[in-house]
Amino acid sequence: MVKLSEYAFGIARVVIGFLFACHGAQKLFGVLGGQRMLGNPLMLAAGILEFFGGSLIALGLFTRPVAFLLSGEMAVGYFRGHAPHGFFPIVNHGELAVLYCFIFLYMAARGAGPLSLDAAVRGKDK
Repeated sequence: MVKLSEYAFGIARVVIGFLFACHGAQKLFGVLGGQRMLGNPLMLAAGILEFFGGSLIALGLFTRPVAFLLSGEMAVGYFRGHAPHGFFPIVNHGELAVLYCFIFLYMAARGAGPLSLDAAVRGKDK
């Protein structure tokens, strides 16, 4: 089962990174049911971080620093956009931001794992 956990984490990392990149694509390109938000500097920065950061997470490249940065972005997004509307994430619709925040914090601590470009470039998980 231990070997399977690395495959499961690798698949989860790819899916999470891809889904996060989709949020950035909505903001930057107005695709996937989203609106382009290039006129708002905070949304532009969020779109860039989400699209390119999510892509790097999916590839498993520069995973630790990128995941740490994205965790912070999601914390800021939660406290600026959701927390003012209520204490509990389920009430203020911020549960996705909280989940991404803690998933990326976990990835920053854990690294990309052996099934990643980080591992291929460095020869091991760092």
